[in-house]
Amino acid sequence: MEYRTVPSICPYCGCGCGVLLEVAEGRLIGVLPQKGHPVNDGKLCIKGWTCHEFVHSERRLTKPLIKEGEGFREASWEEALGLVASRLKEIKEKEGPSSIAFLCSAKCTNEENYLLQKFSRAVIGTNNIDHCARL
Repeated sequence: MEYRTVPSICPYCGCGCGVLLEVAEGRLIGVLPQKGHPVNDGKLCIKGWTCHEFVHSERRLTKPLIKEGEGFREASWEEALGLVASRLKEIKEKEGPSSIAFLCSAKCTNEENYLLQKFSRAVIGTNNIDHCARL
């Protein structure tokens, strides 16, 4: 069996803890703390220990979905992004920018979260932005 560890950074928060991703037969199977890493020195919180579990989840979304009636239908990225852009523009024009809020994700990089807060403030014009990971 092919087994290796791949050094990486935990995707959960902005701390930047070092992890070793356990890969067997080309599939992510676990996480180990990276000993000697300057941020976490071989320790991980519970989120770090389980940060690999979403990768191969059957519940993970892999295509855009658009709600229609009581259910959802698959859509192209172009259609889904077009719908989001047009609805944000419509809501902003009708209700004002403060009627829109954004929630960032702990599974995004710091750079992606920075871009969302910049978008919310500079493009939409709202300060209504929050993040789900609080340390």
